[in-house]
Amino acid sequence: MADDYILKMRGVTKRFPGVTALERVDLELCSGEVLALMGENGAGKSTLMKILGGAQPPDEGTLLIDGKEVAFRNVSDSRRYGIVLVHQELMMASNLDVAGNIFLGSEKSSWGLLRRKVMRSASESVLHRVGLSCSPATLVGSLTPGQMQMVEIAKALSHHARILILDEPTSSLTLTESEQLFKIIGDLRRDGIAIIYISHRMEEVQRLADRVIVLRDGKRVGELQRTEITQNKIVSMMVGRELTNWYPPLRTATEYRTILKVENLIVPGAPCAVSFEAGAGEIVGFAGLVGSGRTELMQTIFGATRALGGTVVVDAKAFAPRHPRDAIDRGIYLAPEDRKRHGLVLPMNIAQNISMPDIHNYKPRAWLQRGHEVTVAKKQLDSLRIKAPGVKYRVGSLSGGNQQKVVLGKWLAMRPKILILDEPTRGVDVGAKAEIYREMMELAQQGITILMVSSEMEEVLGMSDRIIVMRERRMEGILPRQQATQERIAALMTGAGKTDKSIGV
Repeated sequence: MADDYILKMRGVTKRFPGVTALERVDLELCSGEVLALMGENGAGKSTLMKILGGAQPPDEGTLLIDGKEVAFRNVSDSRRYGIVLVHQELMMASNLDVAGNIFLGSEKSSWGLLRRKVMRSASESVLHRVGLSCSPATLVGSLTPGQMQMVEIAKALSHHARILILDEPTSSLTLTESEQLFKIIGDLRRDGIAIIYISHRMEEVQRLADRVIVLRDGKRVGELQRTEITQNKIVSMMVGRELTNWYPPLRTATEYRTILKVENLIVPGAPCAVSFEAGAGEIVGFAGLVGSGRTELMQTIFGATRALGGTVVVDAKAFAPRHPRDAIDRGIYLAPEDRKRHGLVLPMNIAQNISMPDIHNYKPRAWLQRGHEVTVAKKQLDSLRIKAPGVKYRVGSLSGGNQQKVVLGKWLAMRPKILILDEPTRGVDVGAKAEIYREMMELAQQGITILMVSSEMEEVLGMSDRIIVMRERRMEGILPRQQATQERIAALMTGAGKTDKSIGV
């Protein structure tokens, strides 16, 4: 196989002030191979791919394409060798059409005028290759995230990609869109295109990967061939130890003291009102397909979306959520699905982010008490085991798992009664997941009510005391954990569970 390698990275090292991001890392890739690159957040995966993609130069080491040493000064150099990176956060111009995005940066023009017909005609073949049936003249802003992902891959193919790097490609896709992506990956593999696949979703890696290379703390710590790939082996290599008991043991049915009642809440766009209860110390999981209305319901309970009717009752006191401050004043806090856009201010530091929602308590007079701000932030830094040089460290420079912990920290500093966690482990590595699960259990044991939205079936089953399944913006059923199975949840999610009389709302 060694003679089949189209890419070899040898002894790649990259240093930043105060940290060695990569230390003598080797990586090999064959034509038509799917190589999964695994590692915790901060393990060096992104840095290694930026070097391969020409965005950063290595401090040491060599890159060989087809056995010949190369050096990339920029992204254009890398693309000339057929290396294209599709980022997790899609780099699309929503105001341009599909053809305009495919040829963005390499437009076809004549006498200073864009040749739109030529670009649209050339786009049709690559769109067909990725199975996207939309017109090249379609405005990208009107596409679904899955369709945008296919446009990005079509753009890569227009550059005659030989090596395609996919970074968390299914993080915002529906099940149907993910299946379409997997089919495309299979087609590209048969065409001889090599794929580097970065994902925290173990089931995808086990399904797709021919090999797995694992990084930990900037070093290559192991490799698994297809027949050796198991979740336990990958996790053990990533974190340096075996992770057992990810999820809490099954708790016996408990009569929780009701702390939250959602009564006939009308969510904008929903066909009917929603009602449910949750007890102190209970973890209530919300399952459903993308578009089922779970996030919209949580945003309405929190007041980020104004309810059209109904009430929320906390400790027997009712209110109509019209603004986030209505919920915050009653101890309801939301850790949103998109932490970077809605949960954090990335240019600010950890202490500033933690103090922000409760800022009036840090400035009893005309100025902020920075000492108090730092003290509170340090407490959360230690309690949540946030990996950072200190509380003055910029949040945008943290790994995804540590950013998620900062979101939790800012609310925990305010002593919540009810904590809404929308996709709490999305884009988070396995080590950080285990820590977040541990923190959730500790909060529940303190009597804090947790409403958890998750698209990971295993997570919903493993963490929830009860599971509420939503479909088409309505509650389809409620399952106690003792009765919940993947099959019963899936049946309710798709509408096939209506005949099950043991399940009700």
